[in-house]
Amino acid sequence: MLCPCCGRRRARRDCPALNSTICTVCCGTKRQVEIACPSHCVYLATAREHPAAVVRRKQEQDVAQLLPTIRHLTERQYQLFFLFHSIIVKFKPAGLNRLVDSDVAEAAAAVAATLETSARGVIYEHTPPGLPAQALAAELTTTLATIREQGATVYDHEAGVVLRAIEKGARPAQGSPDPDGGDTSYLALLARLLQSSGQPESEPPPSPENRLILP
Repeated sequence: MLCPCCGRRRARRDCPALNSTICTVCCGTKRQVEIACPSHCVYLATAREHPAAVVRRKQEQDVAQLLPTIRHLTERQYQLFFLFHSIIVKFKPAGLNRLVDSDVAEAAAAVAATLETSARGVIYEHTPPGLPAQALAAELTTTLATIREQGATVYDHEAGVVLRAIEKGARPAQGSPDPDGGDTSYLALLARLLQSSGQPESEPPPSPENRLILP
């Protein structure tokens, strides 16, 4: 039986996403790219537990690039950092607009400035210039309000620190020679890290008194 994806190689692996059997090459190269693999796929789980050397090197490079912007964060802020990023990675602007790194930086900067102003007792909403950045800023603000409504204590100052870290990470990524994408290299980096680490925002920190409960 030939692989239905390529039509050339012999099908050897059962693919739960396609409900079919595909070849090992298509499984390895199209996984999570063209094929939306479910979390219970044994081949996906194995790849995450034992990634190829080239994948490990890329993960190490990603962590090294991101680390300078998050090394100062507390455990609570680290959770909030990844919660915001999970929102950013999934965010789709309206119409034909697309989200780029500069939009992420501008949105994070605007929301951070609003929170910093609020912490000083002044209510003023800072607005980023572009429409995608404005929509993303509104999404981040809504997310912050939602987790507060659900009982999480998130101070304006700590949320501002996290958003400034996101802004700092997104700005240098512009124009990067990263093959994953020029003006979206930071977004590509985030997608890879979130994919390889699962859902870090759901992992509880070691100290109960330091815990930030996130929905």
